[in-house]
Amino acid sequence: MLATTFTLALRSIRRHLLRSFLTVLGIVIGVAAVVAMVTLGQATTLAVQQQIASLGTNILQVRPGQGFGRGGGGPRPPDFDQRDVDAVREQVAGVRAVAPQAQATATAIYNGANWSTTINGTTGAFFDVQPWNLTAGRTFLPDEEEAGRAVCIIGNTVRQNLFRNADPIGERFRLNDISCDVIGTLETRGQAGFGGDQDDIVIMPIKTVQRRFTGNRDIRLMLVGVDDAYDSAQVQDSLSQVLRERRRVQPGQEDNFNIFDTAQISATLTGTTTLLTSIVAAVAAISLVVGGIGIMNIMLVSVTERTREIGIRLAIGAVAREVLMQFLVEAIVLSMLGGLIGLVLAQIVIVALTPVMQVPFIFDPQINLIAFAISALIGVVFGFFPARRAASLNPIDALRHE
Repeated sequence: MLATTFTLALRSIRRHLLRSFLTVLGIVIGVAAVVAMVTLGQATTLAVQQQIASLGTNILQVRPGQGFGRGGGGPRPPDFDQRDVDAVREQVAGVRAVAPQAQATATAIYNGANWSTTINGTTGAFFDVQPWNLTAGRTFLPDEEEAGRAVCIIGNTVRQNLFRNADPIGERFRLNDISCDVIGTLETRGQAGFGGDQDDIVIMPIKTVQRRFTGNRDIRLMLVGVDDAYDSAQVQDSLSQVLRERRRVQPGQEDNFNIFDTAQISATLTGTTTLLTSIVAAVAAISLVVGGIGIMNIMLVSVTERTREIGIRLAIGAVAREVLMQFLVEAIVLSMLGGLIGLVLAQIVIVALTPVMQVPFIFDPQINLIAFAISALIGVVFGFFPARRAASLNPIDALRHE
């Protein structure tokens, strides 16, 4: 009986093909929107996690000031200096390396090509703190750091825009009016969490940048690498105490510096993207309800159109249960067809948008199966009332229907 009912349902759908397609359009849009939004949200979360992971684990970023959205009034807190770096390295237990940083912007020029880029002045500890490997060349030598020589390690974006396909190692180019020898090239990292290009960078000894670009000895950022054997929170507390003493912050006063833990940043961004994905998916799921209402409406119209057919079936011996099953299966088949089309459309949207959004492609079987199951459930829920109405028709009244 079930096979016969399924055949009759397909026959009815095929008889009104355009109407059937328009009926399930809400289901198609709802399933496609939910699957695409959830999958792209997961891909965005994964991309954020990968970008944070590229900065390294167990790293504390220390900056002067009170962080985003805090402070604002009063004098600007002083920057760090080399004595602060030495104090953190020597007095805080669990610190494996400290990399001070001073930044500037400049125009890089080589053989007529020019490119505006960021200069990051630091020490060799920069490569000990975070996992950013070199594809060629070497890092700074101790005497190059001490003397503040004009040597540099360039990111992939700078290499492509200045040297194209040529090997830059050993070449010399200019940063504004300063000549710089290329001693290394960095591996590709890609986009940063806030859209910046991490590969658009030139790394030089910090003394070189301070003397020739910034004109001062200020340090705007310290990257503190935490030993894996120590708890990051405890190291952060010790680091805060040392800096409060050095910067003469009185008890009860707020810190005039801020410490960011990369693990906390990752957790915060992941939670934010997950919440936004859930909200967008919930909004998209409304179209599933709209699609279900559309199915109920068309099934009610179908019951009215086929009243005489129902009366004939009931008159020749069909029971109410069989009539109910016929219309219910028809509604379920419509919903499942809409679900299948929606899944295919979702994959097309995902494949098209992942390169644009610069996130990895993800195929999540679980969300696809859940979306398909929900589409079938909608057929049951919204198809039951029309099917019940068809099964409850009086055969005599149905045969008299014009």
